[in-house]
Amino acid sequence: MITTNLATAKQALIANEIIAIPTETVYGLAGNAYSETAIKKIFELKQRPFYNPLIVHVKSAAFLSQVATDIPAAAEKMAKNFWPGPLTLILKKQPNIPDLVTAGKETVAVRVPNHPTTLNLLAQLDFPLAAPSANPFGAISPTTAEHVDNYFKNTLSVVLDGGRCEKGVESTIIGFEDDQPILFRHGAISVEEIEKVIGKVRVRTSGNDTDVSAPGMLSRHYSPATNTHLTDNVGEYIKMFQHQKIGLLLFKDTITDNSIAHQEVLSPAGDLAEAAKELYAALHRLDKLDLDVIIAERFPDNGLGKTINDRLQRAVESE
Repeated sequence: MITTNLATAKQALIANEIIAIPTETVYGLAGNAYSETAIKKIFELKQRPFYNPLIVHVKSAAFLSQVATDIPAAAEKMAKNFWPGPLTLILKKQPNIPDLVTAGKETVAVRVPNHPTTLNLLAQLDFPLAAPSANPFGAISPTTAEHVDNYFKNTLSVVLDGGRCEKGVESTIIGFEDDQPILFRHGAISVEEIEKVIGKVRVRTSGNDTDVSAPGMLSRHYSPATNTHLTDNVGEYIKMFQHQKIGLLLFKDTITDNSIAHQEVLSPAGDLAEAAKELYAALHRLDKLDLDVIIAERFPDNGLGKTINDRLQRAVESE
């Protein structure tokens, strides 16, 4: 049920039910982060492997110490600069955080979401929310309440509608080794923006698919059901699939070719932030068109282009 009623959402969470919540990045499947009962329901509903940790959402930076400890100075600096916002920090967890949330690790992923609806909800709760993206495991992330409802129409009683997500891609994830920052997932805050605040950051965004350091590191993720390819040479791929029903995902320019059944241009103005916001919605549209193949154009490898390329690379077949 899609609703804007916070009281309904609050009561469901208190009863250890799972609801969908809006954030500035994507919609999340949320439950009481202190409740193993709720956390199990999230994993089961999403069909997510238990070795893939969840992100804990707290109401403000002032509550960080309730879920994390031994917080490096660089983490405090990032929290001050980017929270509320699309930054997740991997920190040593407090004992009250269930091992189910952290996939048995001694660290917890935590952030303060920047969405008025969810911040209002969190302010009314006496527990934080664990919330991965509100999609079946591996599928395209949802950026509208309707996307979530399409996935979980018969299994999710509350989808809290907060409109379309402002950023449209997941949070950037930063962890630490010996207090040195490491980027584990490209996200809605570019690594260049992070480095302006804390200096050089090492990048380690690939996991081994069975023991991941942070959410979003699996090699196959965010995937359409349609066969999808990522390329620097869209024209070459159009020729390769010219006798099939082709859909294109492009940055700023359309392509004229009679072989193309449909094309999505993410930002005619060439704005990477706009392209990131439109990415998942465009993939959802393409995936509903009964296409034989989706050909995605590789983006400029800078700023949010790195984030978009990361998501597209994880969405494609083994290329």
